[in-house]
Amino acid sequence: MRILVAVDGSNYAYHAVQALAQLARAEQVALVHVVDVPVPAYPTMMPEVAGDLYARAKTSMAEQGNDVLRQMQAALPLDTGPCQARIEFGHPADVLLAIAQDTGSHLIVMGSRGLSPVKELLLGSVSHRVVAHAPCSILTINGPLHSIRHVLLAVEERKDADKALSFLAATPFRTRPKVTCLTVLPFSPLPWPAGAVMSKETERILVDQGRQFVEDVARRLGEQGYLAVAKTAVGAPSAVILDEARKAAPELLIVGTKGRQGVARFVLGSVSHTLLHQTPCPVVVVR
Repeated sequence: MRILVAVDGSNYAYHAVQALAQLARAEQVALVHVVDVPVPAYPTMMPEVAGDLYARAKTSMAEQGNDVLRQMQAALPLDTGPCQARIEFGHPADVLLAIAQDTGSHLIVMGSRGLSPVKELLLGSVSHRVVAHAPCSILTINGPLHSIRHVLLAVEERKDADKALSFLAATPFRTRPKVTCLTVLPFSPLPWPAGAVMSKETERILVDQGRQFVEDVARRLGEQGYLAVAKTAVGAPSAVILDEARKAAPELLIVGTKGRQGVARFVLGSVSHTLLHQTPCPVVVVR
């Protein structure tokens, strides 16, 4: 597995680096710090002066970036795999996406929040763009990840379940955790004409279909060597998943996607937005 770790010197980035101790030894780790040098925004400034200010800022920020890389390299857990540290210039999300594509990364690991040169929330601008457009799975870290003994896998339908199963089949963790497979049937609001009421029989059939689907996912995980259990729930997906995450206290939440259309609808929608911001554990968005 080739892993790209985005670092910016924040505590979240430190936790992201430390999380590698829970992942299988990587074929290659790319430790990347991206410097976004601000362009002088004074229309009356002479081009020579603006150019000199930009060059000075770039040099200073590059020196700070190299310090960050040295600190993050020193924090790398043992036996994470060969590591290449690199500093790049440009918009962080665009640079990270390009590197992930060029290096054939299988997983991007990044803090759920971090500091840019203007101290913006990383999750507000960078990581949402990375989640939406990355060519591989993304692990967002919102705190220390000391172990992965229990994983909550939230799946919606066959396509995103297949992606999650493929991810887990690659044994991405040091040890195989217990997996709770959860599917949520969002019966409200109903996609029915106004005033229409779902019959009890129709509701029973849909619940039964959901149960069969998630039990099949658990069975397939069992064939991969995981201890897996299936759960079906009815309600608002984000609320149900958050409630399960808080009660069961898994170390990790895995969310499946269904390709670009699925990402645009699910990952950038209200469900995933809520999960990325409010889930009490790190989140993997699987491609």
